[in-house]
Amino acid sequence: MHSKNIEILVGLFVVAGMAALLMLAMKVSNLGDFTEKAGYSVTAEFDNIGGLKVRSPVSMAGVRVGRVSEIALDRENYTARVTLNISSQYDQIPLDTSASIFTAGLLGEQYIGLEAGGDEEFLVAGGELELTQSAMVLEQLIGKFLFSKAEGE
Repeated sequence: MHSKNIEILVGLFVVAGMAALLMLAMKVSNLGDFTEKAGYSVTAEFDNIGGLKVRSPVSMAGVRVGRVSEIALDRENYTARVTLNISSQYDQIPLDTSASIFTAGLLGEQYIGLEAGGDEEFLVAGGELELTQSAMVLEQLIGKFLFSKAEGE
């Protein structure tokens, strides 16, 4: 009887450990939110999005206000057209807000950071962010540095 109780406790401990690992994996992979919050979509065009992915966070002043919902290539001017799904509770974002692509943490996850402007009109569904700053690509920066050093010698 004593042995059976220990086996049951060990089994429960293993199941709890596996559940904890599953939840950790979901959190790290940005799949922790099973439901999409209602919101509105706006678009932004970038020359280079680096490693930005669908479901990457969109934040403003460090607060997550939405997620990237779609990434596509604009065939007319060959830029990346990114659709952002902004939560409906953040419905007073100024029209002249700028969007930049940043890198977070050591793993290099990229996200979009919004910086509020001063316009009195607000973004609406289907709106577009006109002021954008593309991702910094480390290889391009190193290349520019090396070429500038080579020209100087």
